[in-house]
Amino acid sequence: MFQIGNIPLKNRVVLAPMAGISNSAFRLTVKEFGAGLVYAEMISDKGIVYKNEKTLNMLYIDEREKPISLQIFGGEKDSLVEAAKFVDKNTNADIIDINMGCPVNKIIKCEAGARWLLNPDKIYDMVSYVVEAVEKPVTVKMRIGWDDEHIYAVENAQAVERAGGAAVAVHGRTRVQMYEGTANWDIIRDVKQAVNIPVIGNGDVKTPQDAKRMLDETGVDGVMIGRAALGNPWTIYRTVKYLETGELTGEPTVREKIDVCLLHMKRLISLKGEKIAIKEMRKHAAWYLKGIRGNGKYRNLINNCDTKEELESILQQLVEEKEKEQYAHQI
Repeated sequence: MFQIGNIPLKNRVVLAPMAGISNSAFRLTVKEFGAGLVYAEMISDKGIVYKNEKTLNMLYIDEREKPISLQIFGGEKDSLVEAAKFVDKNTNADIIDINMGCPVNKIIKCEAGARWLLNPDKIYDMVSYVVEAVEKPVTVKMRIGWDDEHIYAVENAQAVERAGGAAVAVHGRTRVQMYEGTANWDIIRDVKQAVNIPVIGNGDVKTPQDAKRMLDETGVDGVMIGRAALGNPWTIYRTVKYLETGELTGEPTVREKIDVCLLHMKRLISLKGEKIAIKEMRKHAAWYLKGIRGNGKYRNLINNCDTKEELESILQQLVEEKEKEQYAHQI
């Protein structure tokens, strides 16, 4: 296994930070399937500095999620350092991560996220300021570059290392690619060979076999799984198991999927209240239903439900229908 700064990780499988998704309810549900490290969704440095209530609520961490990396984003030294200091002193996060990968325009306009990828000097300066200001290990999550003409992944990772960063996670796409096309694992390998700090590879890890292939082909210390875990935390368990034993465990049953979906829903309601949670759970429930034959009519019903009781009832109906079908096949 490996460690980030003074934080040991029990395996090499890491849950990616996903904006609008990676809150405590989601992270804990995935963590219970064995992730070695989970990342929180990115949080605005200015929101922390100005004590925005919604932002401060995003800093909540359940002890059972640990070890956890809390990710902040920003474009200016003073607010980034101040936010990092607040996280360092006032949260139970284990690691502070700086986002240098978010490709969306509203983040880029703040000179944050992927905008940093064009300037290794800024990366060195900003990371070193944060490292000096806090006690927790500081890491960076970045993309390989801005576009095909501006790929400074190696220089940027070296700048992170020189500045005292404890690890770097590299998503094998450019900013221009957004989430399209194929992740370039060759450049992730180049980064791994160029630095001595741990490197976590990210991009196109959809199956346990993909994770093994990434480790074998790039030499990275850990693999980061993002979208493949949506509605499917079993992919984390199956990947950990496969990397440790070479055994491919089976896919979950419909009942297992729905039981975890309902647990996720209860946690989200505790975190955000029923009204907001049920709206958010609509997309999660659709992800949990992925791969279940004939799920279309249930997805339509879920998209119109507003209460915990409605969502529970729809999901229970689905389980009953599928179990009846299975029983009929067995007779």
